[in-house]
Amino acid sequence: MTSSPDHSRGPVSTPVALALTTAGFFALLVAGFGMLSLLTDAEVLPVSGLGQAPGIVGAVAAVVGFAVATAAVIRRPRASYAEVLVIVVAGFLAYLAGVFVGAVLTGVDPARAVAAVGAFATSWFAVVLASVALVAGWCAVALVRTRAARPRWPWEHDGDG
Repeated sequence: MTSSPDHSRGPVSTPVALALTTAGFFALLVAGFGMLSLLTDAEVLPVSGLGQAPGIVGAVAAVVGFAVATAAVIRRPRASYAEVLVIVVAGFLAYLAGVFVGAVLTGVDPARAVAAVGAFATSWFAVVLASVALVAGWCAVALVRTRAARPRWPWEHDGDG
């Protein structure tokens, strides 16, 4: 016995949409940070002596924050595009927390860790992070909401013709 399709959801399942957009979020984040750093000749975390760990932990935390918030939003029966702002805030705050935790765990003075968080939050890199989260979150909602089907030739349509 076949079950009828759920017409309240799009053709893409929630787990697939989550996986695709989380991978896209990470790829766009790395590319965005790299391109902005290249164009402006600036570092993502300009505080000296931090090392790479705070940035790595921050990026991992941002991906986890994005994935958790996105999963919560797109699991709803009718995901809302307005809820994408929750995804943006979650990814942004997770990155800031990850940078701080990564810096403190590697032995950096907490004052310098706070300085790194503040420097990031007031930089163009923060705009890139928020923009990437917005785009990827919007795509996640669109994937589960859109009811489009594959294109069909005129002779493939059901009906009398």
